[in-house]
Amino acid sequence: MASKILYVSQEITPYLPDTECSKLVRALTQAMQERGNEIRTFMPRYGCINERRHQLHEVIRLSGMNLIIDDNDHQLIIKVASIPAARVQIYFIDNDDYFARKAVLTDAEGHWFADNDERAIFFARGVLETVKKLRWTPTVVHCHGWLTSVVPVYLKRIFADDPIFRDVKVVVSLYDDAFDGELDPQFATKIAGEGVREKNLDILARPSYENLCRFVMEYADGVIVASQHVDEQVLRIARGSGKPMLEYQSPDAEDFFDNYNRFYEAIQ
Repeated sequence: MASKILYVSQEITPYLPDTECSKLVRALTQAMQERGNEIRTFMPRYGCINERRHQLHEVIRLSGMNLIIDDNDHQLIIKVASIPAARVQIYFIDNDDYFARKAVLTDAEGHWFADNDERAIFFARGVLETVKKLRWTPTVVHCHGWLTSVVPVYLKRIFADDPIFRDVKVVVSLYDDAFDGELDPQFATKIAGEGVREKNLDILARPSYENLCRFVMEYADGVIVASQHVDEQVLRIARGSGKPMLEYQSPDAEDFFDNYNRFYEAIQ
């Protein structure tokens, strides 16, 4: 059974350096397409991505919408590029306020950007509004990296009655991407301001990495362990959630991609 899979990732190679996440998403998109699935793939257009080298260009018909985050207007710009070797197209979510800086999640000294929470909100809203404009109905949305953590709650709450997303299943991959400290203390308030009103937001009263993962899993239909080194407490939360799980396996395993494909089919 072919699926329509929306991949939402905080990083993909070759646009960013190789990491466990960026390499996996790059390989996964190609492998799933080769298995007859229809895919769309989104990531942020960080300022460190070389637009000329990777031949990014703006999609005028999808750009220009204004998204309001914490009472401020931010213009949504959509760009696109192709990975020729994979015949895969990547959509980029761009905005001068959030993604123009020449860095990904930290500054030159390694400090987290204070607005990473708003960048996550903008990215989630930008992806889902763009998919609506594409009039493309995914059956599975697969999120990679903590920056995608707002996507599941929006799908299950704000966009739950939208015909495009009404029947979608959400898969969350867990990586070795834990961060120290916490996101902005107003993170939950900003999500509530987007129209999410429920008690689960209390989990984000202290927006640590662990609590963020705990929050995301409330809205997942399936969880995949994508790294050998996922935070132990997060793993315990996932295994205790009762959600369908695909445990870690080496990407070199012969049936690696087939197992992903079967997992998608099993949760639909």
